[in-house]
Amino acid sequence: MPTLTWILLGLIAGLLGGKIVSRRGEGMFLNIGLGIVGAVTSGYLFILFGPDRGEPLDLFSVLVAMAGAIVVLVGYHGIRHMTAQRG
Repeated sequence: MPTLTWILLGLIAGLLGGKIVSRRGEGMFLNIGLGIVGAVTSGYLFILFGPDRGEPLDLFSVLVAMAGAIVVLVGYHGIRHMTAQRG
């Protein structure tokens, strides 16, 4: 799947993932940016290690993008929480 498609999926995954990870969200642009990073990264790993799927855009691709976005958002929240406790 082309990178542009993963970016578009990341836009949606970032918005939805931000609401899943944090009920209030961290801001639309931050959630979208982190969602894009997560979706593109997970999409790249999916292409490298995943099964060869014929459909360029299907439900499984959306789930992969959501999982990547949520992992990145959880990591961001964890790092932010640790630095807030230290400072």
